[in-house]
Amino acid sequence: MPNVLVVTAHPGDFVWRAGGAIALHAKAGHKVHIVCLAFGERGESQGAWAKPGATLEGVKAGRKAEAEAAAAALGATIEFYDAGDYPLVTTPAMLDRLVDTYRALRPEFVLTHAASDPYNMDHPTACQFAQHARIVAQAAGHKPGPDAVYRAPQVYMFEPHQTEMCGFKPDVILNIDAVWETKRKAFECLPAQTHLWAYYERVALNRGIQGARNAGIKMTYGEAYQRVFPEVLEVFR
Repeated sequence: MPNVLVVTAHPGDFVWRAGGAIALHAKAGHKVHIVCLAFGERGESQGAWAKPGATLEGVKAGRKAEAEAAAAALGATIEFYDAGDYPLVTTPAMLDRLVDTYRALRPEFVLTHAASDPYNMDHPTACQFAQHARIVAQAAGHKPGPDAVYRAPQVYMFEPHQTEMCGFKPDVILNIDAVWETKRKAFECLPAQTHLWAYYERVALNRGIQGARNAGIKMTYGEAYQRVFPEVLEVFR
């Protein structure tokens, strides 16, 4: 089965916005690997910081455990870069590490953030980072050898929190009815962000309505994505 790579800025992002895609492909037998750049310890952990005696290291440890539980619930593996958030700052060493992951995993496609988000600059940073590594991974002159022969995969950007403010125009709606309960259970692995559980259920319902109308099928829950690169077809279908 083809592999799938997810590059996310913070733990909750891959659950709210791509949990259905992750669960669907994992259920079908694909290896889905998540690269989580930061624990969201500063800006993505409201519930954790509300607890008396909260510390930065304690919040990081809690978010790491939450992300691991959520990834396991969805059927994916996960690794962490611990790059820090608010702001998320990537380094050449991190880029080299992700390039190695591209070449080792050879994903059929990549899921990551939208290219713009005026409310959270960590998200477009992660998007740019994922695409930069994708470009370098296909460069024959970068660490030349047999692994350097690589076809760059399609990139699907998942829906940002404030869709209309981010210039996000979905051209793919994924039917996630078959794994909705799995995705919803993954929400419950993230108690530091309980304020988002109901919000993202509404988003899934809205995309389900749109998907049903566009495809003419019965559909309740959906996820929206935007392709970065054109889809190549032999015939229209």
